[in-house]
Amino acid sequence: MNETKKLVDSITKGIQEKKGHGIVVVNLTEIDSSICQYFIICQGNSPQQVEAIAESVSNYVRENNDEKPTNCAGLGNNQWVAIDYVDVMVHIFMPEIREFYDLENLWEDAKLTRLPELD
Repeated sequence: MNETKKLVDSITKGIQEKKGHGIVVVNLTEIDSSICQYFIICQGNSPQQVEAIAESVSNYVRENNDEKPTNCAGLGNNQWVAIDYVDVMVHIFMPEIREFYDLENLWEDAKLTRLPELD
């Protein structure tokens, strides 16, 4: 498994650890103008859960991939937290903000993988 796929795997596990919902992996590797290889999009039900998911993702990636994000924006208001791992961008939303920006559908050519919800 290559490093980017391992990173995607660690990020999704970090999201699932804090019961993030609606996880979608957007594969942008075939899109010429994309800013990264993957978007990982999910949501939390409260600002506190959004923050907890962001912390969990950071911890999982640090422990399993020995990587730190190059940037993290949105912590504090916790409506939309974006974590930048260069090749992978993580977006953690409150449901209404996610619906408004609809990032999943920005690239019609991108392959979307929706992960099943864990109980």
